[in-house]
Amino acid sequence: MAVESRGDAAADAPLPRASGAPATEPWRLRAERAADEAVRLARRLSDPALLAFALNGAFMQAFAACGSAARRDTLGTELTRLAVDHQLPGHEVLGRIIRLQALAGLGDFTSADTEAEEIDRLADRNERPLAAVFTAWYRALRVCETDGWPAARHRYAQVLTETAGCGMPGLTQGAAALVALVPVMRGGALPRPGDFDGLDAGPYQPWLDPLLLAASGDAEQARQALERVPRPPHDLLQEALWCVLARAAAAVGHLPVLRRARKELGAAETEYAGASSGLVSFGPVRQHLTDADTAIAVPVGPGNARG
Repeated sequence: MAVESRGDAAADAPLPRASGAPATEPWRLRAERAADEAVRLARRLSDPALLAFALNGAFMQAFAACGSAARRDTLGTELTRLAVDHQLPGHEVLGRIIRLQALAGLGDFTSADTEAEEIDRLADRNERPLAAVFTAWYRALRVCETDGWPAARHRYAQVLTETAGCGMPGLTQGAAALVALVPVMRGGALPRPGDFDGLDAGPYQPWLDPLLLAASGDAEQARQALERVPRPPHDLLQEALWCVLARAAAAVGHLPVLRRARKELGAAETEYAGASSGLVSFGPVRQHLTDADTAIAVPVGPGNARG
């Protein structure tokens, strides 16, 4: 139950709107309880493989709120140690990928580099080529953090091409749009005309639409889109998507979404927005919080949207 209820897969009602107050979501509570019970039972039975699978379930449910990278790092550390002690190479790869993503989200890129090297070594030794997809994306993110977007642009173009046919649609669908967001979100601006022409945003379209409408100058349509948009999924990109909504809301003066985004992101103040995905980073969450605070203090009124 814990593994199959990842993200919003167990949702049995429409997702709450981002413009509203945080809501209790019964399906999420059920999945979290299932994860806790699975780990408890597996520990009692002293079955390493079963515990490894249960820890995977706990990881799937470690996204209930923004700012949970440290918890996922703890789970990844335990899973990795368990896998090493009991010769479970598949679970060791998973544990190290969990750590790679969590450490990137925490801004500990030196430790994340070490995990990337270990993942590549394990993948080569145990013939797990898909693991290299994660490290390739991480290294593009790392170049962006170290050398900036201009240096990372070519690396991202290369990764998009190389991983397009990897058979992981959950990772690749909409990935080009995420990459196109990187310079926009790190630059503190709105998209320029043509930035997203021809790009399929895939599952991220609902959260990208308000930003694109704001950038086009259609402030009223952007506000309507913000009123309708659901809260971002509880997954590796929730901080990034809250930042996108905050940027759009600040541009057109939609204070309910702006204040909600600011509140949600507050728990992730010391993390890097989006970096927990291992795919893209929109820079320190702290900067996005500062931008939101400024916009809340001096809100944009109707007819005075930021261009």
